[in-house]
Amino acid sequence: MTPTVLAFAMIAVLLLLIFLRAPIALAMGVVGAVGYVLQTGWFPLAAYLNTAWVDKFMSYDFAMVPLFILMGHLATKTGISQSIFKAANAWIGHLKGGLALAAVAGCAVFGSISGSSLATASTMARVALPEMRRHGYSGALSAGSLAAGGTLGILIPPSVVLIIYALLTEQNIVKLFLAATIPGTLAVLGFFAAISVYVRMFPDEGPTHDKADLATRLRSLREVWHIVAIFVIVLGGIYGGFFTPAEGASVGVFLTLVMGVTVGGLTLGGLLDCLIDTAASSAMIFAIVFGADLFNVALALTRMPTEAAAWLNGAGIAPMGVVIAMVAFYLVMGCVMDSLSMILLTVPVFFPAMMALDFGLQPEQQAMWFGIITLVVVELGMITPPVGMNLFVISAMAREIPTAQVFRGSVPFIIAEFCRITLLVAFPALSFWLVQIVNP
Repeated sequence: MTPTVLAFAMIAVLLLLIFLRAPIALAMGVVGAVGYVLQTGWFPLAAYLNTAWVDKFMSYDFAMVPLFILMGHLATKTGISQSIFKAANAWIGHLKGGLALAAVAGCAVFGSISGSSLATASTMARVALPEMRRHGYSGALSAGSLAAGGTLGILIPPSVVLIIYALLTEQNIVKLFLAATIPGTLAVLGFFAAISVYVRMFPDEGPTHDKADLATRLRSLREVWHIVAIFVIVLGGIYGGFFTPAEGASVGVFLTLVMGVTVGGLTLGGLLDCLIDTAASSAMIFAIVFGADLFNVALALTRMPTEAAAWLNGAGIAPMGVVIAMVAFYLVMGCVMDSLSMILLTVPVFFPAMMALDFGLQPEQQAMWFGIITLVVVELGMITPPVGMNLFVISAMAREIPTAQVFRGSVPFIIAEFCRITLLVAFPALSFWLVQIVNP
């Protein structure tokens, strides 16, 4: 069996195992191990495994992953989602479709703290969904806005998936956080536009309600000032160079813990639950990372990623055509895989091919652009029927809303996401312009 045939066989077997619902970490690890053995033998594999765990997870940068996860769990446990939604509702809830707008705004703020799409969607749904239904919002608009808003946790910094991409491609994490700011803002504005258009087409699905008075609005701000302060201190400190991203994650955990104890009523039992959940989430992520690493090392031995990059570079295919093909691939895979697994599986293959193409950009700019596009398309996959993960999270929490309505509610936001992807592909500078201005 030639190396190229082996590479395609490994990918085919892996995809088959994924479609059969095998655990993604186990699937990548087993296929990678077999591919490694077929090329080098058992003893080189044993030697690799003897040091790979330590080399991979003793990295200082990996300390950020469990820290930001813990920060997200603490934020979820302290009930700040209710304060965020109440504040957003007090200021914009009286508009047409205002509760849906408030839900998206709440997801954006909460996602910036939790860094997780599924956690953002499920946590905000507990708070916002009953309120939206009580005011007569349709099941489609309620579910769609919360599922779409939940995806903001992937891109808005600090994002665990963005950190993993930075580690995989050896990019500057601070610059990637900055690069995600404009695309993340475009996502919020795009969702706002989708809601505004939707409620004008179907006025009965997003009715208005009474406008909050000034005293209520100011009181709502007093309840969220500490949340804004954490966001500003953590990201401002990282961007300003006062501490590294890992140190910023530690500061964020400490501030969120203090807020939870003093404001959120966090108990010792709640803290223990957060630590256990963080350990479980971190172990799952690290298992997927290691499985993907083993698979990608075996794939690299076949030289398939390098040869694919060389072939694309010499095939005369328009670089933008390659980008569009990658976007289409991610859209299909996003329907059957979670975001982290998709990033770990595809980036080591696609990244060299992307960097071999000539877009007239500097290598760092091109790497940031590709990363942002990848994460945006992964976001879209989480709300794309029939198996978008955020749709099923909302559907499981709102059993009174038919699944067909949940799917219908995602359509305006899918259209908004396609518009954003088009902008980012057509204007690469949107992904690195802020980095050039701030130049951390």
